Amino acid sequence: MTIHARDGIASGSTASLKVVQPGEGRAGRLGPGVGVVFKIDGQDTGGALSIVEHPFAVGALVRPHVHTREDEISIVLEGEIGFRSEDQEAVLRPGGYIIKPRDQVHAMWNAGSTPARMIEIISPAGFEGFFRGFADLNDAGPISPPDVAALAEQYGLPYAQPDWLTDVIERYGLTPPPMTT
Repeated sequence: MTIHARDGIASGSTASLKVVQPGEGRAGRLGPGVGVVFKIDGQDTGGALSIVEHPFAVGALVRPHVHTREDEISIVLEGEIGFRSEDQEAVLRPGGYIIKPRDQVHAMWNAGSTPARMIEIISPAGFEGFFRGFADLNDAGPISPPDVAALAEQYGLPYAQPDWLTDVIERYGLTPPPMTT
């Protein structure tokens, strides 16, 4: 099959259907209370996009960071997930969508009292490699800050410590993520 992003996700006479049923996909751990399930990789879409699922435990927070190479669209499936991008904040319930543009400091967290789950569409594809690498580091044992820094640099992902972070942690009763870089 030949896939060209400019021609669409899958084009050509040999294009085939990719099916991922509920519960399928490699699962990994990204940090305390945050996971990843790989659904559609960039190789499946000619680099146009990738799709992952993120489960969030109660109190879980994804450290503020900046994507320099991709945009993200999130769709909440279960629970309530809070998003902060620069000076804008929103809490989404199941069925809610949000676009997180590249080059903006943003964070996500479980804003409710039950586990939450969302789909992340990443465009263009490639950043799923960061998630895969981070999950592999977690599987290998304690994560070292230099390993995380090298992985983040490889994928153009600077971490941030915005002045609004403490307020978000306090308002939602979140568990601060470890500072690994």
